[in-house]
Amino acid sequence: MFTRPELKVERVSYPVMTPSAAVGVLEAIFWKPEFSWRVLAIDVLNPIRQFTQRRNETTDLASLADAASGRRRVDTVGNRVQRNAVCLRDVAYRIHAHVELRNHATNTEAAYRDQFRRRVTRGSCFTQPYLGTREFTCYFGDPDERTPIEVTENLGIMLHSVDHSTAPASFTWFTARLDNGVLRVPAQGIPVSGVT
Repeated sequence: MFTRPELKVERVSYPVMTPSAAVGVLEAIFWKPEFSWRVLAIDVLNPIRQFTQRRNETTDLASLADAASGRRRVDTVGNRVQRNAVCLRDVAYRIHAHVELRNHATNTEAAYRDQFRRRVTRGSCFTQPYLGTREFTCYFGDPDERTPIEVTENLGIMLHSVDHSTAPASFTWFTARLDNGVLRVPAQGIPVSGVT
């Protein structure tokens, strides 16, 4: 489930994984403060298939401070709503990404890349990766040689990255296009005001 930002109440997924979700998968497998992941492209390997799901959600949200202190409980029964979601099923992706070193890195790009590849081969991860939301668990392995699907379509505005170093967090976006099953990700996104 890679939610389109223009459809917040009834959630509808993009037909392909977003770059920020790909970074989340990579970081769940291998993360160190010495580098960051930069996604170059995402290959869609399985045909795009969707299904609908209805789930219970709550409109009552406690602030982080209230939740941490235990001062306030969330009333899920009194504030329950049912929402529909259009999700993806039977997905398979191949993520192309680079390691970008930070100033305090202690190893080379090749060393971090090799550590990542060994972890993938062993099936090791820091946390279980997921695809958009935690209920959609992600399984990973060494890349296969399948060719991407032959689908070309414009996907609209897509989230490129989130910068958590600013308060509040800032977002960048890009105009996404699937070309013969490949989503190419530009080096930088464009900040768009008013979109959160």
